[in-house]
Amino acid sequence: MSSTALQTLSTALVPVVEQPVRILPIPWRDPHTVSPVELRQHIETLERACHENPQSADLRTCLGMAYAMNYEAYKSMDVLEAAVRLDKKHFFAQLKYSELLYRLRALPRAEEETLKALNLAGNGWELSLARKQLQEIRRLIREGTQKPEWNKSLKRPATLLMVAMVLLSLIMKVWK
Repeated sequence: MSSTALQTLSTALVPVVEQPVRILPIPWRDPHTVSPVELRQHIETLERACHENPQSADLRTCLGMAYAMNYEAYKSMDVLEAAVRLDKKHFFAQLKYSELLYRLRALPRAEEETLKALNLAGNGWELSLARKQLQEIRRLIREGTQKPEWNKSLKRPATLLMVAMVLLSLIMKVWK
């Protein structure tokens, strides 16, 4: 991340701190404690920062998280996909993208993306995050908690329905 991007993000979201930050800034700790107005301000700030630094996967990952907190799943997915494309080795971009897929219950795709994040993990903490998410995804797949895949054609049922409706309308016309 460039120094101007870090400076923009730090002045907009968190006060300047002399010591290393051990916990996330306020809006990322608990989504239920952030008011919609404050969240909208953070999103606008992050959108400006992303516009000023289009090659920053870090900023796009934060923006994707903010969109997800604001229940804007499609925008979040677009931004997180862009972050993953920008930096194929960015662990958190990959993890958050796979987490969004997991939360949307696109489980086979979430499993695939989480495996990519697992391979990108650089330390034990990141490894445990990815493993925990992968474990939960696999549990949901085992239990059958996923969106059904439409892999059969609807041509035959639609044709039968149409024939039945035509027959019914002919019977009604003859009856009168």
